[in-house]
Formats: sequence, structure tokens, C-alpha cells
Amino acid sequence: MIKAVSLGPGDASLLTPAARRAIEEADVVAGYKGYIELTPPELLEGKEVVSTGMMGEVERVKAAVECARSGKKTVMVCSGDAGIYAMAGLIMEVLEAEGLLNTIPFEVIPGVAAFNAASALLGAPLMHDFASISLSDLLTPWERIEKRLVAAADADFVIAIYNPRSRKRHDHLQKALEIIAEFRSQDTPVGVVGKAYRQGQSVKVVTLGSVDVEAVDMQTVLIVGNSATRIAGGRLLTPRGYHQKYNI
Repeated sequence: MIKAVSLGPGDASLLTPAARRAIEEADVVAGYKGYIELTPPELLEGKEVVSTGMMGEVERVKAAVECARSGKKTVMVCSGDAGIYAMAGLIMEVLEAEGLLNTIPFEVIPGVAAFNAASALLGAPLMHDFASISLSDLLTPWERIEKRLVAAADADFVIAIYNPRSRKRHDHLQKALEIIAEFRSQDTPVGVVGKAYRQGQSVKVVTLGSVDVEAVDMQTVLIVGNSATRIAGGRLLTPRGYHQKYNI
């Protein structure tokens, strides 16, 4: 048995009971070293821990699959939701490549995704249709990311931006904001959330034309409003449309 287990954004109170139970019942806990550190330490006691650093995803998954193949109850912990930009997909790919999809039981334990956490801290920016776009071009060509940004901005989606900026990709966020600005006013509200529900949390509401790109890192999620999003009480509100149909 192998499970992709979602840790949520990092706060222990946002770890679901199902995720906690899966880790408690496991023999092996695998994960990126940063996510192992997010796992409540009492849940790791007496368990085999398989950890690798950044860029070690394939190695980590193959090691976890080997543990599961040997009969050990294995979990792969992921921050946010394991099925959103995380390891659930790679686990399935490795199981498929090794002909184990019908042999080793596999399960995904859902959790609080980063855009859920950011949205909650910002108010109600995701009340209407939205798109989630990662700016990481490690596995996706930048040209394709640009097309997705254009499509989402042109269709007036609220846009959640993951992996906005790193040392190697220091200019991607600026390019993304410029693309969005071709379809949105410079006054469009933008929420900038760093380290949601973790130590060092930062929550800011700015405008599209005033985003401080230099203050953004890989642990930041941006939510760019659509044409109806507004700032209300210092937070973001994207109306669902009730005011058009009902007297509120």
C-alpha cells in the first residue's frame, strides 16, 4: 500500500484527520526533507523515513514504491494537496511504468491546497471561476505557460499563481504580470500571500500595477482578481453574482 498524503499548508490544525490517521498507520514516511519537517514529529516516531532534497522527486518516489512493494505501509507526504502540483501524479506514473498499478494499492488523501489557504487569508477571491497556473518551466515550456496566462486572462478568470519566482526564474513573474496587464486594469486587486499558515506568514492586498516582484519567492502564492474583484474591508472579494439576482 502506498498513499499520497496531503499535509495542508503547514499548520497542524489544518492537517485532516484522514491524513493524520494515514501517517499514524504507516511503516514508512517518505517526502521532500522540507515536508518531512512540516510533519508533526510525534507522527514520525518509530517509523522509517525516506527523504531527499529538491530535484530528487523520481528517486524519492521509486524508493517509496520499493518500500510498498516489500509489503510496508508507505505514505508520501506533500505540502498542500498531494494531487495539485505534488507527488500523486508521479507515484501513479512510476507504478504504471513498473506495471504495478493493479498490484500495489494506491490512494490519495486530499488536503488544503495552497490556493485554498491563500484565498482564506485574503477573504473571498475565488468565489467565481478561476485558473491555477504555475510559473515553473522546469517541466513545462515557458511558451506554453505564456499561452495559458493569455487564455486565462482573456477569459477573465481569477488567476492563482504558483511558483512565481526563484533565483533561476527571477523574471518570470514580471513577464506573467505584464501578460495579464494586457487584459486587466492596473488597478485590478491582487493578493500576495507568503508562507500561508506557517511561521513568517505574510498577507498583502495590492494592485496589479504595484506588485513588488522583488518581495516574492517560491513560497508565495498570488491571486489576481478578475474584472469584478474588489477590495472590501482590506480584503479581496470576487462577487458570485447574487447582487444581480437578489436584493442584498
